[in-house]
Amino acid sequence: MTASSFEPVKNAKKKRLSAYLDPDVMNALADYSARRDVSLSLIAEAAIASFLSPDAEERKEAAITRRLDQIDRRAQRVERDVGIAIETLALFVRFWLNSTPALPESAQAEARAKGLQRYDAFVDALGRRLSKGPKLRQEIAEDVSPADTDDLPAR
Repeated sequence: MTASSFEPVKNAKKKRLSAYLDPDVMNALADYSARRDVSLSLIAEAAIASFLSPDAEERKEAAITRRLDQIDRRAQRVERDVGIAIETLALFVRFWLNSTPALPESAQAEARAKGLQRYDAFVDALGRRLSKGPKLRQEIAEDVSPADTDDLPAR
């Protein structure tokens, strides 16, 4: 066997190794061996070769980098979604405050009762939309340029 390769050399006699394994590790090794229909020795040899391989650390680093990239993309989507929610709420509140006149004292009790009914209807509609309908974040383009937002009310 050469120092740069872990592939067996033909006609070279393999050396015997005796190792002690934790029972759980041994059971997992035996199960894997049975599923793959390969010998315990072949699996152990491949695992040791992989462990000793100089590129094992590079593969681990690449796997960790891929996972971190996935986490970063997910965090960016969450940040985008939270930004959409904040802007949506701010736009609604601004619109509502600008378009809703103050009520006289005599009409406020009736307005509160009607408001509770409307709020219950809103919560029901929101629940239906969250469970079935398209999400607002799916309806909003990710690459909207500032020029596309000229028709929105000024803040």
